[in-house]
Amino acid sequence: MSESQSTRLHATVVGDVQGVGFRAFVLNTAQAMNLTGWVRNTYTGNVEVVAEGSHPILERLVDVLRKGPRSAYVDNVIVEWEKATGEFREFSVTRTV
Repeated sequence: MSESQSTRLHATVVGDVQGVGFRAFVLNTAQAMNLTGWVRNTYTGNVEVVAEGSHPILERLVDVLRKGPRSAYVDNVIVEWEKATGEFREFSVTRTV
């Protein structure tokens, strides 16, 4: 895979990550990295992220997710790598599931 080839990150962020600005933090970070996809809360108290872009940039996003904003406490980030679909035009916050 070349560095410019697009891939997909599916990450679940576990910890004290809801009600602390985590989605806005991910939104701003992903937009600054020119990634596409979405972030949302889950009913189980986690934050789910799907992002597409170059693998090295997505690795940087994973590092950022592991730290989170100051107000959050991240226990774990579960990472899955998938083939990019190109279905997203931008990065956004989507509804809770």
